Amino acid sequence: MKNIFKIGSALIGVIVGAGFASGQEVLQYFTSFGIMGILGAIIATAFFAYVGMVLVWLGSRAKTTSHKEIIYPISGRILGIIIDYILIFTLFGVGVVMIAGAGSNLNQQFGLPLVVGTTIMAILVMLVGMLKVDRVVAVIGGITPFLILFVMMISVYSFLTIDGTILALDSLAKEQPTTLPNWFISAINYVSFNTAVGASMAIVMGGAEPNRKTAAWGGLVGGLGLGILILLSHMAIFAKVEEVGSLDMPMLGIVNNISPSLSVIMSLVLFAMIFNTAISMFFSFTARFAQVGTRKFKMFFIITMLVGYAASFVGFTDLVAYFYPLIGYLGLVLIAVLIVAPFKIRKEEREKANVQEEQPKKAMHG
Repeated sequence: MKNIFKIGSALIGVIVGAGFASGQEVLQYFTSFGIMGILGAIIATAFFAYVGMVLVWLGSRAKTTSHKEIIYPISGRILGIIIDYILIFTLFGVGVVMIAGAGSNLNQQFGLPLVVGTTIMAILVMLVGMLKVDRVVAVIGGITPFLILFVMMISVYSFLTIDGTILALDSLAKEQPTTLPNWFISAINYVSFNTAVGASMAIVMGGAEPNRKTAAWGGLVGGLGLGILILLSHMAIFAKVEEVGSLDMPMLGIVNNISPSLSVIMSLVLFAMIFNTAISMFFSFTARFAQVGTRKFKMFFIITMLVGYAASFVGFTDLVAYFYPLIGYLGLVLIAVLIVAPFKIRKEEREKANVQEEQPKKAMHG
């Protein structure tokens, strides 16, 4: 049970980065479609539960430390190359966005220069990246409960102090800008994007869990938890859309209305969630090219971090932020493969078992 919750908590921590924890992603992907955003969040929850379960289970089954060892066997050579490159691009790109996001977070809340936040984040990620996989998972999972607590608290406050009618809030919510065409495509795109973000680390986490059943349950719990957080965040922002709809960080805006001192704690929790995603991205990216725990891994990790740190100052963040929905559409290939993967694997295992049964019979008849 302890391991199930550790994996579940870590999976939430991997996916919940700057965009989600600030409320900006939820605002664009769900709240901008008003009441129908609730239906979108429910669909996203079901998908996250299934995808989380399959990813961690696949990692545990293969005892792997890299997504490469899973992706190629389940999707074939051509599709495997496409998915592999989508994941490599996503890992590095989102990692850079997180480093830049750390600078923006401390700048907005405390007025510190951008370079302070980015430097602190890069150093923290570099230090934790030197640890073993299970320790990295423990660090990521340990931070998540604080975010869950804050999201629940913000949601309860928003519901209790709701202003205006549901219909009035619905029309206000629909005025929020979004690049996505409708609530259904938005929900699928969001799951797809986050699967591309979380797949590599989920596989690595699964590889560190010897019990496949525990791994699968951990992934399921993590996916459900993530979906519930999306639903709560959406309803909180929806209830306060008139006040916080125009803010860069709507959730932080709601907390500021509750208490300015609480908003300081929230910004630190936000910083910790950014760290979770940053370490997951760079750790998984490096694991794709070098064996975890080796000297080569540590050298490659440090070089990757230095390049990522430099890229976070070049305006690369705007480029990757523009590509978020694009990564979502590209990630649909991965979602389709993951839906089919367990059935394909079970079929192969049945065929293998049948062959093994047939061999002694043939030998006897021979």
